[in-house]
Amino acid sequence: MTEQRRPEATDGEASAAASETRPDEDDAATRRGEDDAAGPAEAERAAYDTVEEAVRKQLTKALGGPRGVVEAAIPTIGFTVSWIVSHKLQLSLGIGAGLAVVLLAVRLAQRSTVQFVLNSIFGIAIAAFFALRSGKAADAFLPGILYNAGYAAAMLLSIVVRWPVVGFLIGSVTGDPTAWHRDRDTVRLCSRLTWLLLIPCLVRVAVQYPLYLAGHVGWLGASKVVLGWPLQVAALAAMVWVLARGRTPMEPATGAPKS
Repeated sequence: MTEQRRPEATDGEASAAASETRPDEDDAATRRGEDDAAGPAEAERAAYDTVEEAVRKQLTKALGGPRGVVEAAIPTIGFTVSWIVSHKLQLSLGIGAGLAVVLLAVRLAQRSTVQFVLNSIFGIAIAAFFALRSGKAADAFLPGILYNAGYAAAMLLSIVVRWPVVGFLIGSVTGDPTAWHRDRDTVRLCSRLTWLLLIPCLVRVAVQYPLYLAGHVGWLGASKVVLGWPLQVAALAAMVWVLARGRTPMEPATGAPKS
């Protein structure tokens, strides 16, 4: 009997058969490619389930936490106490700047972020410029008063035009700077939170500007410290309370599928 030989498969048929035997591997590779393409913005957005959680974490990051807030107050305390004791402008400014440099050195030694200490050094440098130019210690507090007035005006305008500044904190998480604005509930939430950031600025201006006009340096320093981090902590506590009450779902970025 003659043995019948089975025809050999062509290259095309062999490739097709191989691809049919590896559907799971192909799907896994596709999924890996999609995950890689998503990038860090997608990963960060996926870490938050609600708008409230995203805003809370971003505000904490922006302020540097409790340590960042304290570091911002120490140079002011040093300047004020030195002025009350010595009434020497250059010495007081030098002590304030020296404390800021010490804080910077500690940060560098610990290899932690120096962003918030640098902000403090920049602030004391601007204060020194104003004070030394006029020779009046009270002018060291003028930049802070102007900053709070300008910041309050900008936040109020953002609320009036329904683009509250807190909304852009959400945009920095979602990867789309304006997607949050399409949701009315999110806009209302961000407006309330922006008001809570705005009110401390108004309080500082209302208290400190009359003291500045009267030249009360000691009271200016005390008010800057008391109305600085304690008032900010109170505002953040109010924001946390508002955020804890709501659970606004985090919307995906434009083009991303909703789960």
